[in-house]
Amino acid sequence: MVKGIRFLKGHGTENDFVILPDPDGLLELSPAQVALLCDRRAGLGADGILRVVRSAAHPEAREHAEAAPWFMDYRNADGSIAEMCGNGVRVFARYLVEAGLVEPGEFAVATRAGVRHVRTSAEGDVTVGMGRALLPGPDTGIEVTVGDRHWPAHNVNMGNPHAVAFVEDLAHAGNLFGAPEVAPAAVYPEGVNVEFVVDRGPRHVAMRVHERGSGETRSCGTGTCAVMVATARRDGVDPAVTGEPATYTVDVPGGRLVITERPDGVIEMTGPAVILAEGEFDADWLARA
Repeated sequence: MVKGIRFLKGHGTENDFVILPDPDGLLELSPAQVALLCDRRAGLGADGILRVVRSAAHPEAREHAEAAPWFMDYRNADGSIAEMCGNGVRVFARYLVEAGLVEPGEFAVATRAGVRHVRTSAEGDVTVGMGRALLPGPDTGIEVTVGDRHWPAHNVNMGNPHAVAFVEDLAHAGNLFGAPEVAPAAVYPEGVNVEFVVDRGPRHVAMRVHERGSGETRSCGTGTCAVMVATARRDGVDPAVTGEPATYTVDVPGGRLVITERPDGVIEMTGPAVILAEGEFDADWLARA
């Protein structure tokens, strides 16, 4: 008899994930096993893995157990561990509601980047409080290169690092199969997510992204927040100065997200989250990875 491991599949603006319910934290995943699960030909196919663990059962989340009972253990498609994934949090929150693990409305989720507060709606959208953007600086001298094109980049941290480059045409980003060159490399010792951005209208931009450990994805939640902040500062907009929230629309290949920065610096991201399938895979198959 085949021993099965339960999984679900979901996406947020086509940034897709394999969801692994593991409330007691018993499922150990090697980088090779994560990469196999995410492989779009040999595995289930995804941009990353969302392991659903009770915060009290995970050493990295126990301190948050009272405020946020569930921990999102997120892994990139290559098996590496990531601090945060904005689209992943929305899909994670949708799963918690649909599984009956939390009541719909407002609740908290523990992540490696800290506790994130979420709000679900009956229409399917999920709003995530993404925390405050850090502008570590300096931007001066950071450059993104694709082929023979070079652009200055803005250094933004959303719990994970981003280099945001404003370009004339999104096609100039190339195929994004490999990571764009970012210099100086010492600014991002653990790698970086790189966003390429064009203007679409007043407070409306579009972007493509190369996510470290995953390649080009159809959407990146933390990336849209980093882009919003970089664009707002370029436009001379700072809610901490004006006392008024600022909202930008960010188009990604997989859809559209709405990003608001509040005067207190907290950034809220709103967009869809869908659970589309569930099933089981062979535990022995995974063990052989």
